Amino acid sequence: MKIGLVRHGLTDWNARGIIQGQSDIPLNDEGREQAARLAKRLAEESRLWDAVVSSDLQRAHATAKVIADKLSIPLLEPDMRWRERHFGEAEGTTLAQREARWGLDWKQRELGIESDKALRERGREAVRKLEERESGRNILVVSHGSLIAQMLLELCEGLEDIKLGNVSYSILEKRVNAWHPLLHNCTRHLNE
Repeated sequence: MKIGLVRHGLTDWNARGIIQGQSDIPLNDEGREQAARLAKRLAEESRLWDAVVSSDLQRAHATAKVIADKLSIPLLEPDMRWRERHFGEAEGTTLAQREARWGLDWKQRELGIESDKALRERGREAVRKLEERESGRNILVVSHGSLIAQMLLELCEGLEDIKLGNVSYSILEKRVNAWHPLLHNCTRHLNE
């Protein structure tokens, strides 16, 4: 089984450096164009994906729909487990606002931010459900930067922790009982 992990396209909040978390912010025009570029790339490559699933937040679901339509593959029911990290009180703020309000160590404060551990547990459950429901199929998942980054670190030993760009594309393959990265944080489709 292979799982593809795609971060959603750009939103106005992304462009302004505002943490979205689970706030339901739509793609902007550039984000829709980014999704179309990735969909074009995937359509030109050897057929790999059997279906697409996304979080239920509109920025991820809209990105997934563009891809599913272009590839003529099923768009599965959105799954809340693929949602972005809940950033608590920090949602809707810029870095400057967070630092002014809570200081440079804002990430260490109790602001209702979902922990890495909780995020990884939620992501592992989402992967387990995919393995159970979609056994033998290759599924493309459109999700969110923080969740994908934590899942890559959780599932792939020794993988570098790097910021994932909008519509970044990663591929994991299950071999025996371990996941192996075949592609990590690729955005070449944005430069073509």
